[in-house]
Amino acid sequence: MKSDSAPVTVVAKPGRYLTFKLGRESYGLPVLGVREIIRLCPITPVPKMPDYIKGVINLRGKVIPILDLRAKFQLSTESYGERACIIVVQVGTPPATVMLMGAIVDAVEEVVQLGEAELEPTPDFGGSPNTDYILGMATVHGGVKTLLDLDKVFLEEGLLTLVSPQTTHSNPRIP
Repeated sequence: MKSDSAPVTVVAKPGRYLTFKLGRESYGLPVLGVREIIRLCPITPVPKMPDYIKGVINLRGKVIPILDLRAKFQLSTESYGERACIIVVQVGTPPATVMLMGAIVDAVEEVVQLGEAELEPTPDFGGSPNTDYILGMATVHGGVKTLLDLDKVFLEEGLLTLVSPQTTHSNPRIP
């Protein structure tokens, strides 16, 4: 059966990915965007934020927003176990619009090298679910891992919009 639709291309690029668990599912992030992995630590809540933004932490003098990926992806919200940690990532485009953010995950698995053969396009779920944040799927060790787009996961809806230093002060009376 021949399809008239355009061929689906894989957005995920071959390379190294940090894989991690959320519940029973496995996900991956491009290693180049990962800055570090830290233990779960006390998080200071910020009022009037969506449920999936847990607050901020102080990481060596830098305030970093922390997202709960389980809540963002509408997965079960049971308490985190002892392997839970925060993956600190860099989002945005260097040099002017780079920001560090953190994501709470259930457990970090491994760094995997993925080639073209392991990568698949994002499945078509029938139009209604938003899958823009998915780069593609990968088959690793007989299982499937969802590969995530860092910027689209962390910077959606303009909620955490990056502002370049040149546009920080739009009012000319403010120095």
